[in-house]
Amino acid sequence: MKKFLSLVLALVLVLTMVACGEKQPTNDNQNDTPETVELTVFAAASLTESLTAIGEKYMAENQNVKISFNFDSSGKLLTQIKEGAPCDLFISAAPKQMNALDGTLKEDADKNPDGLDMLVAGSRIDLLENKVALAVPEGNPKNIESFDQLADLLKNGEVMLAIGNSDVPVGQYTQKIFAFYGIDEEAVVSKLTYGSNVKEVTTAVSEGTVDCGIIYASDAYSANLTVAATATAEMCGQVIYPAAVLNTSANQEAAAAFLAYLQGAEASAEFEAVLFTPLSK
Repeated sequence: MKKFLSLVLALVLVLTMVACGEKQPTNDNQNDTPETVELTVFAAASLTESLTAIGEKYMAENQNVKISFNFDSSGKLLTQIKEGAPCDLFISAAPKQMNALDGTLKEDADKNPDGLDMLVAGSRIDLLENKVALAVPEGNPKNIESFDQLADLLKNGEVMLAIGNSDVPVGQYTQKIFAFYGIDEEAVVSKLTYGSNVKEVTTAVSEGTVDCGIIYASDAYSANLTVAATATAEMCGQVIYPAAVLNTSANQEAAAAFLAYLQGAEASAEFEAVLFTPLSK
């Protein structure tokens, strides 16, 4: 009887060891499953529609990646980054805000006044180009057709214009247009309304609370607004959107992969659909 019990116990022990051995590959397979990566992307407000669509496609193709977007004026986003807000990838609506984080410019007090070095070396690119547009509400009540006409109307106090604040790129491009036409902003301030980002300016035009607004061509398209005129580079310079991975990011590899995707054909088509010009082609 004792021998029989010993044989039974030995058989149970062998079967247990075999069962454990069979389960091991399953654990290995589980370890092969990619870990979920959560990316935080800070992007200019004018990219809201296009980047949201692109992000959804990217997450569908890369199900281990979750992307959270923070859309606002580039100036506000820069301030948040400086204050330590977690950000993996930054896309601004002008070089100025990116320059302020670029360590290669830290000796240039005009471009990088705080001497910050917060970009992953070699990750900065010029991603897109946009255009500054003079948009009018439905019906174009003032029959505005050009920046030349706008300048005359503004100087004579005959038009209400929506523009961006001076600390946001669209407002800074507007200031260059004013300088081009010799417009004294303080002298016409009673005929101006201000937005903290380009979306607020666009809304003012869409709702007809102003006669016109200076926004981006992409925002005019997304809001189905009529563009009366487009500013030339001579008026305000090129409207370049730089992008870079932050060296404070805990997900630099994943952020770089998404930035590479933004330069690809599928993302470029999405940008072009709302009148951006991809610069990676």
